[in-house]
Amino acid sequence: MSTLSRTISLALLAAALGACERSAPPQAPAAAPAPAVAEAPAAAAPKPVLGDFGFDAAGMDRAVAPGDDFFGYANGAWVKNTEIPADRSSYNSFTTLTEQALKDTRAIVEEAAAKADATGDLAKIGGYYAAFMDEAGIEAKGLAPVKPALDAIAAIKDKPALARSLGDSLRADVDLLNATNYYTANLFGLWVTANLLEPREYAPYLVQGGLGMPDRDFYLEGGRMAELRTQYAAYVAKLFELAGVAGGEAKAKRILALETAIARVHASQLETNDVQKGANAWAAADFAKRAPGLDWAAFFEAAGLKSQANFIVWQPKAVSGIAALVGKEPLDAWKDWLAFHALDDAAPYLPKAFADAHFAFHGTALSGTPQQQDRWKRGINEVNHALGEAVGKVYVERHFSPETKARADAMVKNVIAAFGRRIDALEWMTPQTKARAKAKLEGLEVGMGYPDAWRDYSALDVRRDDAVGNVQRAGRFEYQRNLAKLGKPVDRGEWFLLPQEVNALNVPLENRLIFPAAILHAPFFDGAADDAVNYGAIGAVIGHEISHSFDNSGALFDETGKLANWWSKEDLEHFEAAGAALAAQFDTYKPFPDLAVNGKLTLGENIADVAGLATAFDAYHLAHAAEGEAIDGFTPDQRLFLGWAQAWRSKAREPALRNTILTNVHAPGQYRALTVRNLDAWYPAFDVKPGQALYLAPEQRVKVW
Repeated sequence: MSTLSRTISLALLAAALGACERSAPPQAPAAAPAPAVAEAPAAAAPKPVLGDFGFDAAGMDRAVAPGDDFFGYANGAWVKNTEIPADRSSYNSFTTLTEQALKDTRAIVEEAAAKADATGDLAKIGGYYAAFMDEAGIEAKGLAPVKPALDAIAAIKDKPALARSLGDSLRADVDLLNATNYYTANLFGLWVTANLLEPREYAPYLVQGGLGMPDRDFYLEGGRMAELRTQYAAYVAKLFELAGVAGGEAKAKRILALETAIARVHASQLETNDVQKGANAWAAADFAKRAPGLDWAAFFEAAGLKSQANFIVWQPKAVSGIAALVGKEPLDAWKDWLAFHALDDAAPYLPKAFADAHFAFHGTALSGTPQQQDRWKRGINEVNHALGEAVGKVYVERHFSPETKARADAMVKNVIAAFGRRIDALEWMTPQTKARAKAKLEGLEVGMGYPDAWRDYSALDVRRDDAVGNVQRAGRFEYQRNLAKLGKPVDRGEWFLLPQEVNALNVPLENRLIFPAAILHAPFFDGAADDAVNYGAIGAVIGHEISHSFDNSGALFDETGKLANWWSKEDLEHFEAAGAALAAQFDTYKPFPDLAVNGKLTLGENIADVAGLATAFDAYHLAHAAEGEAIDGFTPDQRLFLGWAQAWRSKAREPALRNTILTNVHAPGQYRALTVRNLDAWYPAFDVKPGQALYLAPEQRVKVW
């Protein structure tokens, strides 16, 4: 589901069930909600008041016709009355749960920090948090914690030494298919996971990096991007000034020029999101021939990959282009670049002046967030990043009951059964392709709530007086943990989300789904709520994750997780036609006059939404064969669709929403809510008629699985 992350990991196989033929894409709904922008800092957003049946009736705007603006009908009053908290760039249903999870984990972490006799993981949790919260100690140390890194950079005398420094900076900080996190500020990022060409073994995936801003467009486009480049250069110069380094403005100019050159060779978001373009097997010996300019032997030795024989290079043109720049650009430019990124990485853990400068650019300039989070929130996030499963183990003991797990497990079984029936009912799919789809569905593994085995943090060195060092050691610990996988059988029990994380995940290379404990709370899942609302919210999330196994990327993987074509030619053409129709539909959604949703970039998520919601609808009716009663005037079908729409309620500041549209594989929530217009059952449920803004003729409704 991934609103979350792109969790494309389900083992289902449902890709597109009906090729919706249509002569032209429908008009975008006239009443589509405009992006909300908080003009001034505001109090915390109010909690919704849930009705007896589990959704927020007071948050609706019943003056809006459902057929004209279903998001506004379901969420209009909430949008009007909710202010985005000053320390956030957006606010949505996930944020509500995230804030609660933060409070729950805060209690765990602060108890550990206050416990003088804590041992084991609790001592590490408490020490990590205490070091970050020790503002006086951080101020007293000044720049000292980062000085060894700066001195090492200053000592670089030649390109082989530069290659060693670049290799030593490599970290396991990207995730191409599970979380769809493509970004790293390091020159390259590493992802160690199952080999998409041979999923029984691990492979290291090398990914483009090197940019201080989120994407190549920030360096190459005009308008707002040009303004951000000016602000970025000023930020770079400011960090050098704070560090007492002379010539900051000249260095900033060189760094911006270097990163612009890197951006020019980068693959686009669309290219990076294309699995088939990423499946490039390179032997270690290929790098010197195919990507000259970087001393790869020195790079890999420093990265701990000297003996690794084979790699997957996700963006080969970018890797070759970046390597060429290492050879071509002056050594001093690269040393300036390394020094800036060392300061930028450390800034949140250095004295207040550094942390404030970091937030002013990364938080306010890039995302429009006016106020930095309270320090305790940042501290909890840091602990979760470094010691997340240690915290998660305690979180599950306190906040995830066996009853909740049992009910969620039962719902998953129902949704999987409904998906299987949908495969059986496909008239356009050949028996051979159906059999492979059913095999993929039947092989799907589901992790619910928490992992069966917890991560071992005993080798992580945590010091109660060393915030910067803790972060550096945690990054290296995670990197070494990933390197240690190479050469071993794939561990299909590893979790890529934390139990206290509000998200869900499809792991396509393992045909596996993960649902953390923290998402199994209202508004997504409420044990006391009406089943129709639960199926519309968490049921559709489950269906979404299952459907990722059959979206435009997931459908490329077979039942073993291998990148392999299991489709007949005719079936694949039908599926791709349905995907093209859905992409065209989302292309019509324009939150700003100059910027539309990218239907191709968001296609996998949109396919999963359509198929997931349709499957959840079927699963509810399988579990409730008799027609249910109306509650407070709402039928079961209405409650289910309202549960869906309220799960996607959201507001965002304009800069954040623009960044999302450019770089995120998920469409904004107000458009995900409109998925309902592709389901036949939605029309009679709300008496939607031709002429209304969201109405689609039956042949225009995209059927995906």
